[in-house]
Amino acid sequence: MRYVSLLALAACCSAPALAQDQAPLPTPEEINSADSFMIAGGGAIIPDYEGSDDYKLIPAAAIRGKLSGISFSTRGTYLYVDVVNGSGKVDFDVGPIAGVRLNRTGKIKDDVVNLLPDRKTAIEVGGFAGVSFKGLTNPYDSLGVRLDVVKDVASAHQSTIFSPNVEFSTPLSRTFYAGASVSADFVSNRFADYYFSISPADAVLSGLPVFNAGGGMKNWKLGMLANYSLSGDLRHGLSVFGTGAYSRLVGDFKRSPIVSARGSASQWLGAIGLAYSF
Repeated sequence: MRYVSLLALAACCSAPALAQDQAPLPTPEEINSADSFMIAGGGAIIPDYEGSDDYKLIPAAAIRGKLSGISFSTRGTYLYVDVVNGSGKVDFDVGPIAGVRLNRTGKIKDDVVNLLPDRKTAIEVGGFAGVSFKGLTNPYDSLGVRLDVVKDVASAHQSTIFSPNVEFSTPLSRTFYAGASVSADFVSNRFADYYFSISPADAVLSGLPVFNAGGGMKNWKLGMLANYSLSGDLRHGLSVFGTGAYSRLVGDFKRSPIVSARGSASQWLGAIGLAYSF
């Protein structure tokens, strides 16, 4: 559930909701120092390919946890590991990223785009660095600014992607957690050419016009996340979650024929499921 980058609307009501809890709450320090693990599963609806106006249902899964001060989480098909054990009002977030990009690696619903050559699975590795500010609207919230940098180390697009992110998250009560995020992707000419250009040979195969895509800002994204505990405590037991994200392709990426003629620059993503925390 790619982040959907997925996490400021919540700030408007977070403090009043926390104040409604009658039982004593753990301190932020106690929460930050405790080991934890969450596993989630459900279903997601995603574009058939990046730029498509067709959608498909897929199974979705995620994990998040902290062990001996090392935090880890999945965002879509990527694993993030924060190796800095931060505490206090300002935390630094640094660590590796590894994952795969599956764009156009299989059958495409659109009959014309399906005539284009398949793309290889990209294996992307890199890292992230950022800073999180805690306790802005209540003792438990977090506002984070982060830069992700990954590079394809396989034989797919063979280029580097830069993704700045801003995320806000907070519990609104003992049983309800929400978050919002905004992010963007910046890519190279090689990436743009691999996924969005139409070569003369491609034009013959598909009937689409020849198009040479250039790199730069690929898209911007907005995401939301909600998690409601069914056990009465977000830290333990079963909960139900829902996520939603909207992204908009820009520049040559929205002008590519696979988008402008066969798809849409507006991209939606949603997921719902159950999670268990312990």
